[in-house]
Amino acid sequence: MLRSFRWTFVFLAAATLWAQDKRPRIQVQSYTIDADINPRTQSISATAKINFTPLEDASDAVFDLNNAVTVSKAVDSSGNQLQTTHNPQDFTLKVSFPGTLHKNQATAISVTYDGKFTGNEDSPVSGIKFAALHPDFGYLLYPSRWFPVSEYTVNRFAADIHVTTPSAYRVIASGDVKTDRASNDRTLYSFHYDKASFPGSIAIVKGEPARVSSQGITSQVYFRDQQAADAQAYGYEAGKVLTFLTSEYGLAPQANLTFVETEAGAVNGYSAPGIIFLAPASITHQVNTRILANQISRQWWGVLVSPSSRNHLWLMNGPARFSELLYTEHTAGAGAEENDLHSTYVEALTVKDPPVLQAARLEDYSPEYWALTAAKGAAILNMLRGIVGDADLKKGFQAFIDRFSYKSVTSEDFQKAMEQASNQDLRGFFLQWLESSGSPEFKLEYTVLRTAKGFRVVGKINQDLDTFRMPVDLRIETEGNPEDKKIEVTGTSSEFSVDTFGKPRKLTLDPQHRILRFDPSTQIAVAIRRGEQFVEVNDYASALREYQRALEVNRNSSLAHYRIAELFFKQNNFQSAANEFRAAINGDLEPKWTEVWSHVNLGKIFDITGQRDRAVNEYKLAIRTHDNTAGAQEEAARYSTKPYERPNLLGER
Repeated sequence: MLRSFRWTFVFLAAATLWAQDKRPRIQVQSYTIDADINPRTQSISATAKINFTPLEDASDAVFDLNNAVTVSKAVDSSGNQLQTTHNPQDFTLKVSFPGTLHKNQATAISVTYDGKFTGNEDSPVSGIKFAALHPDFGYLLYPSRWFPVSEYTVNRFAADIHVTTPSAYRVIASGDVKTDRASNDRTLYSFHYDKASFPGSIAIVKGEPARVSSQGITSQVYFRDQQAADAQAYGYEAGKVLTFLTSEYGLAPQANLTFVETEAGAVNGYSAPGIIFLAPASITHQVNTRILANQISRQWWGVLVSPSSRNHLWLMNGPARFSELLYTEHTAGAGAEENDLHSTYVEALTVKDPPVLQAARLEDYSPEYWALTAAKGAAILNMLRGIVGDADLKKGFQAFIDRFSYKSVTSEDFQKAMEQASNQDLRGFFLQWLESSGSPEFKLEYTVLRTAKGFRVVGKINQDLDTFRMPVDLRIETEGNPEDKKIEVTGTSSEFSVDTFGKPRKLTLDPQHRILRFDPSTQIAVAIRRGEQFVEVNDYASALREYQRALEVNRNSSLAHYRIAELFFKQNNFQSAANEFRAAINGDLEPKWTEVWSHVNLGKIFDITGQRDRAVNEYKLAIRTHDNTAGAQEEAARYSTKPYERPNLLGER
């Protein structure tokens, strides 16, 4: 069960964090990695020289290292053999020294190892591929820990990476590159990256890239097979995205980027210095601008600046998600981002605990991790935008990145930059949204009084968070033009009094829904999103409970009924599924696509149960909606002429 799994995960995450806290603290300055990689045999043989400084007296150093490799030896700078322990349970390599490493005394070790990366090995992030070598291509990303990594995502480093590979292949990595012909039809690629960042990701490719010029920027795109047809479109859009983000954040660390396709099962997107890795599912015929904006923005938020600890991860993932919203608004106009913004807020609200500044408690790449650090991080930036304004937000972004380029940063650093840019005291705002849990649910009470000059609205705003303090927009619709006011909400009860010229007819708090808060419609959306997260791990019982919570708020929620119907359909409970699809059709039809897909799925149920005439009727009703969300019209037309058949799943009982 997911619920028990999550509690287990919380325990394991806490145990991992405790174990990391017990590690001797070191700071790696640079790596020199000599690797022989053969994609044909999926093998790697490497020696990594690690230059580091102990931050406390210690007798050993601990690194993360992938279980797919075996360490053959480790030596110090004098060539003396060192004892190593590779622990497969937590993907760590412990190197023990005969004496004490003294605080702040620079040292170096060399670790020699070899292994195979087929893509089927255990990943440091369960269920996601970060490394694989194949006869036609390969990739070894920094999160795979294909080399010994200290303080993952936190310890910035420089690198010299030398890769020897058969001459039929080309190697892509961060930094300045030169090539030399090696013996036996092999080529040596050398990469030099002298900035403190995260340059430890490489790709092995074949053939020439598509070179695309756009907005004065040249992108190299290595897409394969059917994705190759979209290389020009992605390169062209990448130039537009990079130009826009440069206007928001300042100069990028480098203008020209390389895009590399990975494979199914790999992370959807990963950004290394100068390189964007994309899984095939992220490369769509209509360019996926959201993933482009997200990953390209990480050239600033990750490459140029990065969190000083994993508790500050929102400073990397939050701006990346926020960049998606900014680019949508830029290309499609103000308001175009509202649907994505709503989805972002809903996702953020699926996690109540921990606070943002305790993100280290969460498992890397888990739904909770993304909800807290990316979705809530983006929501925080959007709320901040409402307080300081667009101009000062951009000013603060650029000043922050300019000051801390190629450095580790804290949330306090970011707060100070925004306070200086806006000339506002933002301590309460950041305290509320970074260090506290929970989101408000406003309740508005008011009375309208007539005055000599018009009308006065006297009221009270109630909510549950005692420490909450934030300006909230109040829209007053009158007989004339609507009037907008700003109310300072402090604590659980805040009184206000505002004068209007026209007679007030309706009052709305936070009309643009800029504040991360609950209301009935949001509660429904959050419950449904939580249910969807349970479905993703096949915990249907917990998912059903979440969907039923949504129905407790709104019995006519078409989306809740539709999701319940999907659950029953997956479990072959066709009568219950049909009942719920009918309820979805007769509900509020929010979102509208629930109607067409309910008809399509009812048709499938009738086909399965041998009622072809009724099935065809449902497909016709689907076609009459003219709604082609997710290809619904093509699906209905296909099964109108040929009956739907249940998939014959191997091992089905």
